[in-house]
Amino acid sequence: MKKLLALAATTLALTGAAQAQEIKEFNLGILGGENAQDRLTSNECYRAAIEKALGVPVKVFTPADYDGVVQGLLGGTIDLAWLGASAYAKTYLTDPAAVEVKLTKENLNGSTGYYSIGFARKDAGIASMDDAKGKSFAFAEPNSTSGYLVPAAELLAKYGKLEEYFSEVKFSGGHEQTIVGVANGDFAAGVSWADGVGNWEDGYASGAFRKASDAGLVDMNDIVEIWRSTLIPEGPMVVRAALPADVKDKVTQLTADLWETNPECAYGVAAGEAKDFVPVTHDAYDGILAARKLQDAQ
Repeated sequence: MKKLLALAATTLALTGAAQAQEIKEFNLGILGGENAQDRLTSNECYRAAIEKALGVPVKVFTPADYDGVVQGLLGGTIDLAWLGASAYAKTYLTDPAAVEVKLTKENLNGSTGYYSIGFARKDAGIASMDDAKGKSFAFAEPNSTSGYLVPAAELLAKYGKLEEYFSEVKFSGGHEQTIVGVANGDFAAGVSWADGVGNWEDGYASGAFRKASDAGLVDMNDIVEIWRSTLIPEGPMVVRAALPADVKDKVTQLTADLWETNPECAYGVAAGEAKDFVPVTHDAYDGILAARKLQDAQ
């Protein structure tokens, strides 16, 4: 009887474990940077592909700011997201066990990095960051790598306190808002991101400028590049660590194959032209983690 009870208990435990591994839905989080409807449209094919692969409903969440995605991952309400390096650093520093790093974007030239690009209106008479002194300047938002963390640190090191160097420093709310704001003259200059591959007039091959140009929000011939950061590691695709292993494997493989299986869909996910989505590990972000610790301490 004891053996039978033990066997029954073991069977029940295994059945419970199997049931615990099942998911009823899957949630995809998309960082800010462009308006919510454009984010939904760009990622609809990706959502549908994941839904087909997993056999459960997949929803897309487009919080107004980066922190909404970070908190969703930490709280278990978002299962997969493409994060910027700084947003990943915040997630990891808050809870090292919350997510697993899986993939990153490989550019057309084989690099896995991008740049924070300083820019201004062509008719503003600003050809360099030196020319932007005493004028208004826009960052994207506090959790953006290329829209704040890296450019703020590099510009601070060169020019000193930015609130004193520029006439005013503002957060626009996102990359799209910065690009449109500078193009419209709301800010004299600002920073956004691009892979730096290809032609300026196209918005480079991928990045926020390419997305804004594709959407008709800006004519790249009306703005000029005035500054470029050091190379920043491309942000990672992360999955919630508590997900079943087979779920994590399926969505990772689907994404890794996306440029081969559906290039048009991959274009939307990558914010433009890219070569592939390739494996990446946590240690690729050691430098960003250190910078984020320093920023948070200050």
